[in-house]
Amino acid sequence: MYKLKNIIIIIFACLASNYVSAQEFIIKGVVFEKGSNLRVALAEITNQRTAIGVGSNDLGLFQLKAKLGDTLLITKRSLADQRIIVKGTQDVIIYLIRESTMLDEVNIIGNTKKQDLEDIKRDFRNKGVYNGGKSSVLSSIFSPLNALYNLVGKDPKNARRFGRYADNEIKQSQIDVYFNQSIIKNNTELRGDTLENYMLNFRPDFEKAQYWNNYDYIKYIKESSKKYTDTLGKGK
Repeated sequence: MYKLKNIIIIIFACLASNYVSAQEFIIKGVVFEKGSNLRVALAEITNQRTAIGVGSNDLGLFQLKAKLGDTLLITKRSLADQRIIVKGTQDVIIYLIRESTMLDEVNIIGNTKKQDLEDIKRDFRNKGVYNGGKSSVLSSIFSPLNALYNLVGKDPKNARRFGRYADNEIKQSQIDVYFNQSIIKNNTELRGDTLENYMLNFRPDFEKAQYWNNYDYIKYIKESSKKYTDTLGKGK
């Protein structure tokens, strides 16, 4: 009787273990460059079992569905590929090794697009253009000459134009983190001209996508690409 009870316990333990390993869960992680501890944005993380991939965001963070035992492939240009096996539901830290000691110019400068845009805005301010080329009531009262310059000067007009451009560029760069060729290729069959046309005609609006996460983008890519390919089929 005692042996039978032990056998039943072992069977239930095995069944429970198999049930846990068969369940998908969301694994979270962060990608660093080894040696510098810089977070790696736009790294591609692909579950090789499902062939579904996501990109790391500006902070190097990502989320991806996985099961115990799955292999994740992490790739990034100029950094060596890395593979890890999912051994649990805990968050993972991934270190990628630079393939050569030569640093890209952009890494030496260390500027992001947002920083570059802020630098240009600072140049406008140094020229006497304040508030993006718009004079506030207080500045008009206490700095009438600056207010007049903002109204008639050439640089203020350019500053206003740049302000609109900068805001749009920052918004579009947020979309580029997830809506890019690598992620779309990982989740669709689109290639070449059809891929470029799809990206041009189905790029999501920032107002709609600003609160999306990885899975919202993947869902959108799968649904909109199907709509796109269905349209191509009708055209034939």
